[in-house]
Amino acid sequence: MDREYFRKITTTVIILILGVLSFFLLRPILLSIIFGLILAVVFISFYRKINNYVNSKDLAASIVCIVLMVIIIVPLWYLTPVVIDQSIKFYISSQQIDFITPFKTIFPSLFESEAFSAEIGATIQSFVTRTTNSMMNSLSRVILDFPTLFLQFLVVLFTFFFALRDNEQLTNYIKSLLPFSKEVEKKLFHSSKNITLSILYGQVVIGIGQGIIAGIGFFIFSVPNALLLTSLAAVAGIFPIIGTAIVWVPVAIYFLIAGDTFPALGITIFGLISSIVENWLKPIFVAKRTRLNSSVILIGMIGGLFFFGILGIILGPLILAYLLIILEIYRDKKVKGVFIQENNSK
Repeated sequence: MDREYFRKITTTVIILILGVLSFFLLRPILLSIIFGLILAVVFISFYRKINNYVNSKDLAASIVCIVLMVIIIVPLWYLTPVVIDQSIKFYISSQQIDFITPFKTIFPSLFESEAFSAEIGATIQSFVTRTTNSMMNSLSRVILDFPTLFLQFLVVLFTFFFALRDNEQLTNYIKSLLPFSKEVEKKLFHSSKNITLSILYGQVVIGIGQGIIAGIGFFIFSVPNALLLTSLAAVAGIFPIIGTAIVWVPVAIYFLIAGDTFPALGITIFGLISSIVENWLKPIFVAKRTRLNSSVILIGMIGGLFFFGILGIILGPLILAYLLIILEIYRDKKVKGVFIQENNSK
């Protein structure tokens, strides 16, 4: 009995030590592994269609990997130099903008005092300078850290490939580790898949689409640094509640104050279309899937951004969603859900 007890304790200690060492070993690339798994969830249906046609898991996974690389590398190859150039121009021009004159035009009584105007102008200028400096530092880090980013991309690609090719074995292995009953396990996997696709398609894809629509307006009406503003609008569109308005509204106001009424009106029209398109597209993307409350998504994105960096925009809501899914499975179903809603429409 003592020997059996000692064997269990020794085994547990060895597993814990190896688990801790493995965590520290994988920590630098952990987000890349997770991101590869998330991409596999997104592309799994496409992979299965390819696999049915070629009847080879390796070939099908390789084809999907090539498609993913084209989707990522081609836009980056052509757009990155333009975005960097426009970011530098935006940084230089932001240092020369007169922020107070437009406010004096709109609120003449409030900005009668020159001292008050100067103080507000200095505060706004300081904020803009810090923001643009942060953007330039981020671009510099991307360029300097290119070798590291390349290795991270390789990890994403390899994880993506093996998660596609061995998806059934991987799913069964994860199920074998879970301490839940078969019924709970089935509900957990079903809800997790639905909520993941709901967030990725309903929030990320639609948000980027909203940014592109607003960007079309920027290009049509010859807005300076249109590609940079489109990129910012696409990122802002991913965030619920905030949306693309945080980008296109200041641009429209700028043109309106400058006396360019027609461009201001056109940008506003495209901006409104980008803001309301969510109400039209989201039911299509999220139909018959579990939906997460917008406030939970926003909190998860902001918290994830602080904790994980840019990938936290996706990981944050997913982590909260999985926690809420487990709580939903075990709570009293007679009480209607607040944070997660099942879409029962057919």
